Amino acid sequence: MNLEGQTYESLSRQFAWQIPARYNMGVDVCDKWADGSGRLALIYEDHEGCVTRYTFDDLKQLSARFANALLASGAQRGDRIGIFLSQSIETAIAHLAAYKAGMVAVPLFALFGVDAIEHRLGDSGAVALITDTAGVHKVDEIRAALPALRSVFSVDLASDEPDERAPVRSFWQALNGAAAAFDPVDTGADDPAVIIYTSGTTGKPKGALHGHRVLLGHLPGVEMSQQGFPVDATLMWTPADWAWIGGLFDVLLPSWHHGVAVLARRFAKFDGEAAFDLMARHAVSHTFLPPTALKMMRGVAGPERWPLALRSVASGGESLGAELIEWGRRALGVTINEFYGQTECNVVVSSCAALFEPCIGAIGRAVPGHRVAIIDDAGQELPAGAIGDIAVEAPDPVMFLGYWGNEAATREKYRGRYLVTGDLGVCDAEGFIRFVGRGDDVITSAGYRIGPASIEDSLLRHPAVSMAAVVGAPDAARTEIVVAFVVLKAGFVGDEELVREIQMHVKTRLAAHEYPREIRFVESLPMTATGKVIRKVLREGF
Repeated sequence: MNLEGQTYESLSRQFAWQIPARYNMGVDVCDKWADGSGRLALIYEDHEGCVTRYTFDDLKQLSARFANALLASGAQRGDRIGIFLSQSIETAIAHLAAYKAGMVAVPLFALFGVDAIEHRLGDSGAVALITDTAGVHKVDEIRAALPALRSVFSVDLASDEPDERAPVRSFWQALNGAAAAFDPVDTGADDPAVIIYTSGTTGKPKGALHGHRVLLGHLPGVEMSQQGFPVDATLMWTPADWAWIGGLFDVLLPSWHHGVAVLARRFAKFDGEAAFDLMARHAVSHTFLPPTALKMMRGVAGPERWPLALRSVASGGESLGAELIEWGRRALGVTINEFYGQTECNVVVSSCAALFEPCIGAIGRAVPGHRVAIIDDAGQELPAGAIGDIAVEAPDPVMFLGYWGNEAATREKYRGRYLVTGDLGVCDAEGFIRFVGRGDDVITSAGYRIGPASIEDSLLRHPAVSMAAVVGAPDAARTEIVVAFVVLKAGFVGDEELVREIQMHVKTRLAAHEYPREIRFVESLPMTATGKVIRKVLREGF
């Protein structure tokens, strides 16, 4: 997206989708760059700091061999392939091979436990799984519950291990023993390509099935949130796991679509100092940092110690607020562009400092190509300033095909011609959308409807507060009262004096009816694997 000489309004007027009838993600992000030039595609740094570089030529050959290995194992076009690994070369190869073979990738977060794996592999009917030794041990516990799973490939196994239930095969042995020649399947843009399971904040995780076109649907949002990407882009990194839509479709695949190299380094446990160090050592130019990562990096003293080469930072998943935006300008040297989306329909709203100043408290404006509206219960668009459901008009290239094996849930996701996100928001006259909260997160107190985002932002601006989450608790007089769960910074004591100080801080800076009438100090907050606070868990204590 070339932003030179453009305004947000001109980009929106001129935009037109160009989705070809026949399209394959694997060919697009890999094979088209594999021209023998040795163009850098991936820098992989392991936990011990060892660095390996791979070109697009390497990726084409490796993914071709593994596509043949999958076919030799009995997997066929349309079959689901589980990928239970963190950021690594093997993860990339498995995705590319599945797409080019017309199979459906099912990414799985590396820290999932046995129950989470069983649900996703069982629900999707995966016939093959690529994992490591730790993953093999977990799968061994549930193999009997996964009758469709015929092949397990382990990336750190030297040779195949026979098993009467299903053999555990060496990933690299299978790959190296397969033929190098492979003709990618001719897929349609709407053909199934990937199932990404929701994080389960509002019920049992559902498999969002996406077609190959989903990558093309992501591009405008990624380009807008990353300051006209790929302009000035040399290396992209994210701490977000590639098992989630944010890591896979906001970073890895869009970067490769544009021929931009990606840094693979996933911390076992995120560390703010290590993130600064990594980005400085590798001269990362573009990054996606989830809000939780930013909040942890905000606690690092002296960020100026690291000579960063950042040209753009994007963040999404929860509203950032003024404090983090201001900190980003000081510590990262850029204005963090906030974006919004979800697994079913991602990156449809974004900020872009190159086009307009961020509206503090807003998550951005509709990305060109996407029609985003605030609607009522009848599916009618609401006027500016009214609270309603954030919704996206269908059809849209980034929109999912449906929930895997769950037509009823798919129907419930739509209201008339709109896909309903499940989040409440407000749109102003200039098109800036404010995130109010999930439908069940909004607090009704003394006749006011209160969203948690602005209160949490105000809490974070207090010098004692490291992290905070706000929910409503039942109250006979007010219907609900605002309750804040607060993680303190080191050196602060959660006594009554601090409670009163924090309450007054919010009351005088935000609004008298929005201050937390109760504050609970906690060691940590319950979060999904993608770093979103699970307020439902906090509410269960009332």
